[in-house]
Amino acid sequence: MAATPKRLYKGTAGTTSSTAYTVPANATTIVKNIVLTNKTGSAATITITIAGTEVICGCPVAANDTVVIDLSLVMSATEAIAVQAGTADAINIYISGVEVA
Repeated sequence: MAATPKRLYKGTAGTTSSTAYTVPANATTIVKNIVLTNKTGSAATITITIAGTEVICGCPVAANDTVVIDLSLVMSATEAIAVQAGTADAINIYISGVEVA
């Protein structure tokens, strides 16, 4: 089995929940790091759902601030990560991890 470090998602969250990443068939993914950056002058919130469970729910990110979350969450084939911000165009997200296939 090959373990490949990978950028799972890079983008700006919208105000509706959208799929950011889906684990490929016949693979497992380990989410290792999430970086949240509020690029506005007002506080904003973010919700991140992994494999159907809100692991970050309405998390406030202060104006012009960055939050780094280190973790180790295992996802099975076809499970997904979804992102949703409370304010449009406020939160940049960078998610990295390892795919094992």
